[in-house]
Amino acid sequence: MKSLLKMTWMEAKLFLREPASAFFTLVFPLIYLFMYGMISGNEPTPMYDGQRALDVAIPSLTAVIIAMAGLMSNTMTMATYREKGILRRLQTTPVSPLIVLVAQVIVIFAMTSLGMLLLIAAGKLVYQVNFAGNVFSMLIGFVLSSLSFFGIGFILAGIMPTVRSAWVVAMVLLYPMLFLSGAFFSIEILPTAVQKVSAFMPLTYVVNLLRGLWAGEPWANHLLDVGVLVGMLLVGVIISAKTFRWE
Repeated sequence: MKSLLKMTWMEAKLFLREPASAFFTLVFPLIYLFMYGMISGNEPTPMYDGQRALDVAIPSLTAVIIAMAGLMSNTMTMATYREKGILRRLQTTPVSPLIVLVAQVIVIFAMTSLGMLLLIAAGKLVYQVNFAGNVFSMLIGFVLSSLSFFGIGFILAGIMPTVRSAWVVAMVLLYPMLFLSGAFFSIEILPTAVQKVSAFMPLTYVVNLLRGLWAGEPWANHLLDVGVLVGMLLVGVIISAKTFRWE
C-alpha cells in the first residue's frame, strides 16, 4: 500500500506538470462548452429531438474527456516511461507492474473525474443545465466508460514500440471517434453510410450510455452499450496484462 501511495503521488505531480495532458482533460472541454453555448445557447434543438443543446453537451463532452484521457494521457505516459527507461529502473525496485498500472489508473481517473465536475459546475452556473438522471447510476456509467477506455490505452502503450508510434496510433483512433460517435453533434444528421460506421466506434457506446443516464433513461435501454463497454474492459485488462513490458 505504501508503494502504491508513493507511486500515485508521483504520477499526480507528473500529470500536472505536463501541460498537454492537463489542457485536453481539464480545459479543452470547457472551451468547447462555452463556444457551443455562445453559438446556440441552451435552447431546445431538433438535432437532439427537442432536448436543450447543452443538457446533451455535458454528457457528450464527458465522453470526450474519457476518450482523451484513455487514449492520449494514459498511452503517452506509459510509452514515455518505457522509452526513457523509467520502467526499466522501476523493475529493479520492489514495485510490481500491478502497482504501476493501478497508480496510473487512479491518477488518470481522478483527473477525468475532475474534468467532468468542472464541466457540470460550468454548465450549472452559466447555462442552468438540467440533470434528470440518478447520480449513482451516472457515476457507475462514468466509471465503466472510463475504465473501458483506459484498457485501450494500456494496450496501445504495451504494443507500440516508441512514443511517436503510440502518439500516431492514438490520434488515428481518437479523432474519427470524436466526430463519428455523436460526441460533438448528433449521429442522426450524418449520412446513412457514416451512421453505420459509428457502430464500430467504441466512443459511440460511451456517448449513448452517458447521454441516456443523464436524461434519466433506465439501464434496460442501454444493454448493448453496457455489454460493449464491459467487453472492452475485460479485453483491455487481459491484453494489457500480457503486453506489459518493462523495456
